[in-house]
Amino acid sequence: MSEVRDNSARHRFELDVDGHTAFAEYRREAGTITFVHTEVPPELGGRGVGSRLAKGALDIVRGEGLTVVAQCPFIAGYIAKHAEYQNLLK
Repeated sequence: MSEVRDNSARHRFELDVDGHTAFAEYRREAGTITFVHTEVPPELGGRGVGSRLAKGALDIVRGEGLTVVAQCPFIAGYIAKHAEYQNLLK
């Protein structure tokens, strides 16, 4: 099973599944990461890939000690449903 990775050159977290890449784009500045867009290819829809991507990205963010601004509705919704990530919000 593929792991979420930070592709800092493209400013996004990525998760490869079955030859497709889901991603969550971000901006970083001064200890804060702002999630701006999440995209899961249609071929991967309904399989929990977006949730795996969000969890992996937020775990990386927590490990780096960053705070989160969730402009992306998907990431905002994921955090709202998972109390363990709400303390990351700026």
